[in-house]
Amino acid sequence: MADAFYLPDPADPNRFESTELTRGPWSPDAQHAGPPSALLGHAIERCEPRAGFQVGRVAVEILGPVPLAPLTVETRLARPGRSVELIEATLSTERGPVMRANAWRFKLSEPDLEVPERFLPTGARPGPEHASGPSPFPSSQPIGFHTGIEYRFVTGSFDEPGPAICWIRLKYPIVAGTTPSPLERTLAAADSGNGVSAVLDWERYLFINTDLTVTLHRQPVGEWICLDAVTYPQPHGIGMAESALFDEKGPLGRSTQTLYLGNR
Repeated sequence: MADAFYLPDPADPNRFESTELTRGPWSPDAQHAGPPSALLGHAIERCEPRAGFQVGRVAVEILGPVPLAPLTVETRLARPGRSVELIEATLSTERGPVMRANAWRFKLSEPDLEVPERFLPTGARPGPEHASGPSPFPSSQPIGFHTGIEYRFVTGSFDEPGPAICWIRLKYPIVAGTTPSPLERTLAAADSGNGVSAVLDWERYLFINTDLTVTLHRQPVGEWICLDAVTYPQPHGIGMAESALFDEKGPLGRSTQTLYLGNR
């Protein structure tokens, strides 16, 4: 088994080989959206980087199944600015684009702003040490994204429909030879919101997200990302998953996913 989700191409810095660790739970030939979202984040952070700037929001559009195949990432600074700038990124196979992302990058205040302490985000969730232990993912695939990360439920489980609090940690780097950045860790974890808080029977229904939007008011610290997740289904077949994001120090931001709901 590979020791990373993607292997960089020595001849092309924008091209990556997808390993078995990217495989999703439904098909042996398609990736879970978490790793390619994190790969987009990896590329976005390397697009004309500027000291004192930080990504505050990433919106990913999933254009179709992402195959276990070589991927090419292209980025560009779409809207330069002194304080705020927009970066666009596209993830493609040889057949064309499979994912697109827009990211807003913000200039950090120096010195810090004098924000009254009572207005700062507070609160925490019980840490991963409060979980009963690693939680196996319900997949028939022997190797995939579910074996490349660790899930720890504080409340809920894959077998218990409804809202859940789940900590997620990468076991391997997104790109071989690199250390996952806080943004990469967050994007990889956030795409599991609809899975950890699923309300429909995995065997009977599909609940596939068409997008992932992550907004961060600060960067996470440490390896663990917590999703306090809930899924809102509707009988007409459109749903939404929403996750409050935390690290072990407290709140980070939010993520949302629009869901297609249907019979399997």
